[in-house]
Amino acid sequence: MDTDITRHYEELIEDRSNEFFYMVRDLLSEEDKRRVEYAFRFAKAAHGDQKRKTGEPYILHPIAVARIAAVELELGANPIIAAFLHDVVEDTHHTIEDIRERFGDDVAFLVGVVTKQKKEHYEISKQVDNFKQMLDSVHYDIRALLLKLADRLHNMRTLSSMRPDKQMKIAGETDYFYAPLANRLGLHKIKTELENLSFRFRCPREYAALEDALRKERIEREKYINGFMENITRLLTSRGLPVRTQLRYRAPYKVWRKMYTSGCDFHHIDDKYYVRIIYGDVPGMSEKDVCLRIYSALTDVYKERPHSVNNYIDSPKENGYQSFHVKLLSDKGVWEEIHISSENMVRKSQFGCLAERSEGNITNWIEKFKTVLQDVACHGKEVEYMEGVTMSFYNDDIMVYSPQGMYVILPKNATALDFAFEIHSNIGKHAQYAKINGRLCSVKTVLQRGDCVEIGTNDNIEPRPDWLDHVVTYKAKRHLRTMLNRQRKISYIRCPNCRPLPGDEVIGFKDRFDKITLHRRDCKSAIRQASYDGDAIVAVNFEEDGEFLYPACISIFAIDRYHLLIDLIDCITNKLKLSMISLTSTCEDEIVNCTIEFHVHSSRELHEVIDHISAIEGVDEVKQKFVGR
Repeated sequence: MDTDITRHYEELIEDRSNEFFYMVRDLLSEEDKRRVEYAFRFAKAAHGDQKRKTGEPYILHPIAVARIAAVELELGANPIIAAFLHDVVEDTHHTIEDIRERFGDDVAFLVGVVTKQKKEHYEISKQVDNFKQMLDSVHYDIRALLLKLADRLHNMRTLSSMRPDKQMKIAGETDYFYAPLANRLGLHKIKTELENLSFRFRCPREYAALEDALRKERIEREKYINGFMENITRLLTSRGLPVRTQLRYRAPYKVWRKMYTSGCDFHHIDDKYYVRIIYGDVPGMSEKDVCLRIYSALTDVYKERPHSVNNYIDSPKENGYQSFHVKLLSDKGVWEEIHISSENMVRKSQFGCLAERSEGNITNWIEKFKTVLQDVACHGKEVEYMEGVTMSFYNDDIMVYSPQGMYVILPKNATALDFAFEIHSNIGKHAQYAKINGRLCSVKTVLQRGDCVEIGTNDNIEPRPDWLDHVVTYKAKRHLRTMLNRQRKISYIRCPNCRPLPGDEVIGFKDRFDKITLHRRDCKSAIRQASYDGDAIVAVNFEEDGEFLYPACISIFAIDRYHLLIDLIDCITNKLKLSMISLTSTCEDEIVNCTIEFHVHSSRELHEVIDHISAIEGVDEVKQKFVGR
């Protein structure tokens, strides 16, 4: 029986290797084919009797990775050789020097990058250190990342043989790191497959249910959709615009994600599929001109949904994706999503940074990617390394503009604050307001694709802790954390009822977490707490510090007259140079009741305000106002 199994596996290895070499027969030179075949033989001998978790010979994995590298990524001879050898150093007695001696420095470099380094002590963790080692390689060559993606893709395709805990670990890494990495490199097809495989192994029941629902919907709508696409093809051909159409159903993960973010069930979400219209070159016309002619012909017949156009041709996504999206009303009364793309755009969507094989194009991708990684690495102590990296990959992105026409690419759900920090850290630091498409907005406003954003600054504005909850980009979070850390921390909490100020007579209460809450000595909460928890009382020296401002509130009773409110505001903001937070005022029977909240440094400054306002004509009474009293 063992002999039969051995013979079966030997035949399987031969079949897979022959299939591989047949596929690459026209992709490599004769010399390169000889080198690649030598690498296969070397890897097969090195792995010997090693088995995968499936029980299959280990060499089947390097063959599969080499096939992905050669056929799906169209990489050259050296990455293909490295694909065959990528586990030799890690799993056999051979060293990186053995690889260098037989296959040269370039192959040894690629194998070294994807070989996990064994250490006694890891800088962060084993997984993160391996990610860092791999990402550092992009300083020299992007092929190592592509090789690792090929390795991960095959591991995900064969993950069913692993234990559930291992499946979760590998799927989690894939979802968090490898799929966004593929997205950043513009490898849409690989990114989609990685996301979908990860979802399949993390949530098998949800995945199976969605897959079944999509299959049923596809069967139900097949006749209608095919008719719709035939009508489009006929219409465009009659206008001298030969095209081909594709129906593209979104993968279960994409559908699940849309359900999750929208809070809708499967039957109430839109865009489970789209129709892609693909056109070739037309002599004398640019890709954009042909696309606009197709768009014009379609909208002559089909009604266009308002605000549904996304022009990714003029404004490509950060990963290079280009297409023209629009929604059209079919004759069945259904809004259908249409993507108009050239053959070249479709290729770019599949191969991303590798679609144009010129040295200059690859270099530009590497340089753009290196800038992000170097920024993350330089500030690794301020932001967790992996958080910074994955934030920078951006699963979805939007393009917004400055009033001068400069575009900025940001992740989906980015705010005006993110935009401000992307322009310059000082603009972010002192951002006071935003004008979005000419309309005054808070800097916390979420931006939409195509928005024109202007940031107003004020040197008196400083970052506030809650800003961290309203930014999503790595750059904004890093700058904010740095700036907030530099601000001196207050080591106590002010009672929200009596709101003590420096210079007040105060007392502190320490809780079991050693946090101190300050109260005025006449605060009812303090008196009550002192009666049953006297051991928690601590002496506190609460002195004025010119660095900190505290909100204070006063109530004013006055006889109504012309210019009264202007005089009150002028006294606080112009004469005393204090920043107002809010003002509310009512007038009944010629008596004004006004509440003003503003910032002060101390109780001394508060009483100075009260004295000045008391001297204003018509003011009868001014007193400090406490919340809850």
